[in-house]
Amino acid sequence: MPHSPQWTSSAAAESARLTRAIRDTLLTVHHIGSTAIPGICAKPILDLIPVFTRIESADSARPILEQLGYAFWGEYGLLGRRYCTFDDPVTKRRTIQLHCYAAGNPEITRHLAFRDYLLAHPDIAQAYAAEKRRCQSLHPLDSHAYSDCKGEWIQRVEQEGLRSRVEDQAD
Repeated sequence: MPHSPQWTSSAAAESARLTRAIRDTLLTVHHIGSTAIPGICAKPILDLIPVFTRIESADSARPILEQLGYAFWGEYGLLGRRYCTFDDPVTKRRTIQLHCYAAGNPEITRHLAFRDYLLAHPDIAQAYAAEKRRCQSLHPLDSHAYSDCKGEWIQRVEQEGLRSRVEDQAD
């Protein structure tokens, strides 16, 4: 669906709710994914990266996360990540996905580099929106095939974003 400014405020509100609930070991929460990029279409599901002091701290926070309404899925196929989902209690639709990592995990840098690169290059963000529409038209009923379809494009732009990040740090 078209970008909604509500996504940014909802991500900030959820980040604050998580931070209040998990005070001691939660360092920060990043808003990533298409909902973090103004002007492009997205599924209306917030992707957040809570960054913990250690990955075991995310495991220890499981009861708190579940009390907040999250389903805790563990690594869910990605080593070093803890994946959690939040479904709206009324509509039963997924509204938030947490990709929990320990500070220093390179996956955080990868996700932030992609997001920041798209934010800094609106033309590339629009190209991403076009790629998403193309893949959705090819795979309207298969989310895995849709993800695979846009995967090569994402990896290429992630690499550009990581290179740009390194160059910015060198300056």
